[in-house]
Parts: sequence; structure tokens; C-alpha cells
Amino acid sequence: MAIGVFDSGIGGLSIHRELAARLPDADLIYLADQAMTPYGGRSGEDIVALTRAGCDRLFNEGCDLVILACNTAAAVALRRLQQTWLPDRRRENGRAVNVLGIIVPTIEAATGLPWEQEAEPTSDKIERLDILGIFCTPATAASRVYEIEIDKRRQDLAVFSEPCPGLASAIESDASEELLAEQIRDHVAALTRRIGRSPDRAILGCTHYEITAHLFRSALPPGTPLIHQPGATAEAALGYLRRHPEFSPGSGGLRRFLTTGHAGRQNGLAERFWGGPLIFEHT
Repeated sequence: MAIGVFDSGIGGLSIHRELAARLPDADLIYLADQAMTPYGGRSGEDIVALTRAGCDRLFNEGCDLVILACNTAAAVALRRLQQTWLPDRRRENGRAVNVLGIIVPTIEAATGLPWEQEAEPTSDKIERLDILGIFCTPATAASRVYEIEIDKRRQDLAVFSEPCPGLASAIESDASEELLAEQIRDHVAALTRRIGRSPDRAILGCTHYEITAHLFRSALPPGTPLIHQPGATAEAALGYLRRHPEFSPGSGGLRRFLTTGHAGRQNGLAERFWGGPLIFEHT
């Protein structure tokens, strides 16, 4: 079978690239919902419906396991799909299928703790808070998933989300580096003003932003650590496959790139990030 990677656009290529590096013989099918991108400003019901349709298409293409390489989809839709849709889909398929997200491995990387481990309530005074900044879409920020889940595990870690409306769309549309750098500098400055100082660490909480990680590094104080979702997600997927041998990643080294938008080559920014031409099939 195969592993599917789903995103609203090209951002999930950052996850796909890390999976391909770790599983060179696996069959990987990428689906970008470019006809409906971006998801960050959509309603919750829209996001759930679009995410379900994307996962459904990848299951129909032969994927057993789908990785939601989209923070917005993972934050808003994943739990609902796992609880209300996947059980019926498994019965229809007659085989094991599942959908995993990128938020759990990101939070594990940020906290240094396994997902299952939550902090015991304490009244002890915290001497110093570690400030974690999260750059994300408006929908991810509105979900407060990072604030809620990290607070359960690390009460010495304060989380501040900075919604970045329009940034994913600008990356998707191959905006110039000058324009992207200006937008990113503005968001870093806005977060810094709100916190009162620069964050100690930062998460690029939209996989599109990983493509412009060098611009975030330039805008943040030198040496500010970035928690990278692609590596954390790929490692978590490998661990999941080891624990669940019923999910086969395939062995033919297949690489397919599907889009609900226009077929053909992707923009120059995506190709520079990928390291070569990217030809997408229309679905």
C-alpha cells in the first residue's frame, strides 16, 4: 500500500521530503487541495469537510495511512474525523486505515515529553517562564490547541500564538522573497511587542512557513531555536509504523503528487525548497 500526505497546498512538501528521506523505498502519494487553499480563514465545518474529502481521496488511491501535513486541518478536523468518520470508513474499506496529524509530535518536541505524560498540578512558584512563540494561521491560533495542550504538560512554558493571515497564500502564490521577508518581520515584531520581549524558542506552526524558515531565522534574534515540524512528524510516523505493522508503507519507491488545482510544475519557491522540478497531476 502507500502513505498519503495531505495539505491545503505546497506546505506539506516539507513533511513529504522528510518522510522520503527516512523511507526511501516507501510509496508516497501527496495531495494538495490547491483549489480550496488556504484553509486558515475558513469555518470549522468547511475545514472538516475539505479534510475528510482529501483523506478519502488518498484512501481511494491505495493509502493505508494519511498524514495531515496541515496544522489547520490537524487542529480543527483531526479529532472529529478520528471519532466520527474513520470507524465507518474502516468498515467500508475492510482494512486498517488511519489519519495522523502533526500537532502531537510538535508538542512532544516542544515539551520534551511523550504525549501521554501530563504534569501534576502544583502550587510551587515558577522562577522563570520559557516563552514559546508560535507562528500560525488564524484558524490554528483560534483553536488554541498549542496553548491548551502544552499547558497540560509544562506549566513553566508560556505559549503565545501569532496568527499570520495571508502568509500561507503568499508562499503558495510564489511571492517574492522581499515581500515574504517584510510580512515575516512584521509578524515577529508584533509577537515581540505582545510578549514584551523576544520568544526563547519558536514553532513554525504552518508547514508552508517551513519553506521560508530562513526568513524567520533572519527576523528573529540570532540563535533563536526553531522547533521544526517536518523532522518531528517524520520520526513520529516511523515510530507509528514500527508499532503498527498492519500499516504497510509499500516498497516500490513510488512518488506521486496530486492537486485539486492546476496540473503541471509548481512555483519556483516550492521547487527550490524541494531541490528539483515538481510535476503535479490534477485530481
